[in-house]
Amino acid sequence: MDALHEFLSGPALYVTLVIFFGGLIIRAAFLLGLSRGKDQVFYDHFSWSWALRSVLAWLLPWGSRSLRTQPLMAIVFFLFHLCLLATPIFLSAHNILWEGWAGWSLPTLPGIVADVMTLVVLGGVVFLFIRRLVRPEVRLISTLGDYLLLLLTAAPFATGILAQYQIGGPYDLMMVLHILSAEVLLIIIPFSKLGHLILFFFTRAFIGVDMGARRNCQGRLGAKVW
Repeated sequence: MDALHEFLSGPALYVTLVIFFGGLIIRAAFLLGLSRGKDQVFYDHFSWSWALRSVLAWLLPWGSRSLRTQPLMAIVFFLFHLCLLATPIFLSAHNILWEGWAGWSLPTLPGIVADVMTLVVLGGVVFLFIRRLVRPEVRLISTLGDYLLLLLTAAPFATGILAQYQIGGPYDLMMVLHILSAEVLLIIIPFSKLGHLILFFFTRAFIGVDMGARRNCQGRLGAKVW
């Protein structure tokens, strides 16, 4: 078990990070090149102001009309994504590892805050899973892969908190499962719907420029459906 842990936290982690960052960069570059070839009118009307307004409207819990019509969904989405990104980045244990590699670390979250944020992520996964089952319009477009992605997203957080409090199995086993599930998730992100981690910004910028700068749909920030 120790050898497997060392492998996963060493060579396998380096390969995982290369695939994760490289995959996101390549996918974004490919789509950008494809867009330049087919959507030149977008670039003819490009406006940083409209692009940023659209992105910002969807980064705020109720920044757009679409989100304001679903207030519960808006706050769940906001808290879920905030905790999903911030918890692993600012977790104390992760920053200790990062400091050992890079010689410096980011600010860290208090333990209790990290635990609460982990539970928010897990609760968000349960909410989104049930939503796909009970909302007909969402269930219609949901595939088995969508449910599996939700479970895979929850796995590193579930195994991490179980390992911390030594629940559900031996600590060493839970830590191996934690690292393994996290690395599988990172590898899958660039090649799945989870790639919206970065593609979100391109999509919202495109819609903002198209609806604002090109079609001249004026209005206050987030006042339009888009």
